[in-house]
Amino acid sequence: MLKLAILGPAYPLRGGLASFDERLCRAFKEINWEAKIFTFSLQYPSFLFPGTSQFSDEKPPEDLDIDVCINSINPFNWIRIGRRIQNYKPDLILVRYWLPFMGPCLGSLLRLVKKDKEIKIICIADNVIPHERRPGDAWFTRYFISCPHAFITMSEKVKQDLLTLKPSVSNLTLEHPLYDNFGALLDVKTAREYLKISAETKVVLFFGFIRNYKGLDLILEAFAHPEIENSNIKLLVAGEFYEDEKPYLEIIEEFKLQDKVLLHTHFIPDSEIRFYFSAADVVVQPYRHATQSGVSPLAYHFEKPMIVSDVGGLPAMVPHMISGIVCKPTPQELSRAVLQFFKLESGYFNEGIQKIKAKLSWRHFVNQIVNMYHDIS
Repeated sequence: MLKLAILGPAYPLRGGLASFDERLCRAFKEINWEAKIFTFSLQYPSFLFPGTSQFSDEKPPEDLDIDVCINSINPFNWIRIGRRIQNYKPDLILVRYWLPFMGPCLGSLLRLVKKDKEIKIICIADNVIPHERRPGDAWFTRYFISCPHAFITMSEKVKQDLLTLKPSVSNLTLEHPLYDNFGALLDVKTAREYLKISAETKVVLFFGFIRNYKGLDLILEAFAHPEIENSNIKLLVAGEFYEDEKPYLEIIEEFKLQDKVLLHTHFIPDSEIRFYFSAADVVVQPYRHATQSGVSPLAYHFEKPMIVSDVGGLPAMVPHMISGIVCKPTPQELSRAVLQFFKLESGYFNEGIQKIKAKLSWRHFVNQIVNMYHDIS
């Protein structure tokens, strides 16, 4: 039996990366690999973490082997855990890379592990050049990307960023598979009752943690459009602020949007995600810039159409007028897209969503990684 080690966020950490790594681990177990996750005992020092908590309140996943052991800022820990990973003797390591801050830790771990020439290392790169840049980013990233034998990216944008730094590296771009581990779609009535939203309301969902690049301010300003203002369309904001909330609240006050915007601005636990997507008519991603998005696979799982900005990998994942509407990331274009959506007949995007959803399987994603593993010399 082949053995896999995943290096990245997992329980007791929370968030999209942790959910992805846990689902990835299960997908490898489904094809009869032995799989184990090595996750962080300290992911970020508290002063670097913008949210309220890094840790999940959910029950631990009993079907997964998770070793909570990596300290992102302790070099002595990197040596000890590198040896522990070596002793596990994985055939393949899948390492997540999403932030330059992790470059020294993960790069040092992998340098130690690579002394065992039998271990192959593939990186799943969510970002290579970060959304919000800081001093040292380029050095940290270069230090890390010299370690893996090959890279998986989930958008052309990340692939091109990777190739600017490492032009000859073996790489493969795969579509982000479905987040299918948050339960089944609920009927709208049940979901709306849980969230205390009227059945007559038309709901546009903005989901996920809130940072400037995600453009929440743009969709808020879009809701000041007179035709939206005089409709029963409301914006449901579900996610934790990862920056100062004041500018967003000022927009709501300036345009008198208190009755148009439903603020659920706390961390949404895994067990509640299906209520938000089931309650929505459409999911909006008004990003200023993007690589790929974990929100799109969630929307496909719950069979919801999307309104997305024409930036990064979003238009490729949400083809215009097939599974949603693509527009410029401006308040004017977003308001036009929202109004256009609600003028379409009900179920307009259903066929397109079903066709794309069928392609986003974990089995396909894992098989492609296994093929890449066998191709590494």
